[in-house]
Amino acid sequence: MAEAALPRDIVLLVDDSPEALGFLTEALEQSGFSVLIATSGQAALNIVERITPDLILLDAVMPAMDGFETCRRLKANAAISQIPVIFMTGLTETEHVVNALNSGGVDYLTKPINIDELRARIRVHLANARSAQSARVALDAAGRHLLAVKGNGAIHWSTPQATRLVNAAARSDDGLDVVSDQIGIWLSTRTMQGGRDDAFSLTLTGDAGLHFTYLGAIGSDEFLFRLTGSSQRAGPDVLRHHFALTLRESEVLEWIAKGKSNRDIGDILGLSARTVNKHLEQIYVKLGVENRASAAVKAAQVLYEA
Repeated sequence: MAEAALPRDIVLLVDDSPEALGFLTEALEQSGFSVLIATSGQAALNIVERITPDLILLDAVMPAMDGFETCRRLKANAAISQIPVIFMTGLTETEHVVNALNSGGVDYLTKPINIDELRARIRVHLANARSAQSARVALDAAGRHLLAVKGNGAIHWSTPQATRLVNAAARSDDGLDVVSDQIGIWLSTRTMQGGRDDAFSLTLTGDAGLHFTYLGAIGSDEFLFRLTGSSQRAGPDVLRHHFALTLRESEVLEWIAKGKSNRDIGDILGLSARTVNKHLEQIYVKLGVENRASAAVKAAQVLYEA
């Protein structure tokens, strides 16, 4: 029996030049891609409403809606925001390159297009996009409350668990939009202050809120946060301030007080058992105790009094 052919990657080609469309379509199809064609920015937006391409090749200079505006509108659509966009243009000034990247493009090719170079860049960006998607799927499956944002706070992606937590706290299906601006403000403030803080909280409705723990940059303009509900923060916050612990140490200590093993704590907090043990060594020093049981007793006393 003959093996089933692998599905072809779909490239959406957006250009108002018939000559460029014909040349590039032939070259891409010969390279094993399926090609969708759009002769304007609006046509491209209409196509992605029906079909999701794997990559978009976008001409920067087009009438009515140029490629930069087209890219911004494409990236505003959460369903396709992760699709890599490669710009193609005869514009070579630095400001044009910067504009292309700021509008959401991942790469920039100048015309006339070298087909071998185009193929190579397409393969790289498709592989990168698949790796990023695989990581997000893995996070979703692991049940992590994680979200990634751009430097201005715009939501890049969010696991289903984090989205549900934010929406519940905001009592709205648009909870991510509600927190986006505040995250952007925190990131800009953190940069100005030299990056000292690693967490912050937001009160959204009544006494419902969220605690954001900054986990670091995972791309040139992508920043990762872990979320917990405000009601989950009471214990760690009390321990953190009472014993002058780091955020992570306070989380570990709270679970120690609840009788969890290192392995259980690692599963809950997404840490290795060895890392949990390292945190415990610092906790013992700060609490002035020598073992786990004494640390648990001290923590329980503080939490009970709180």
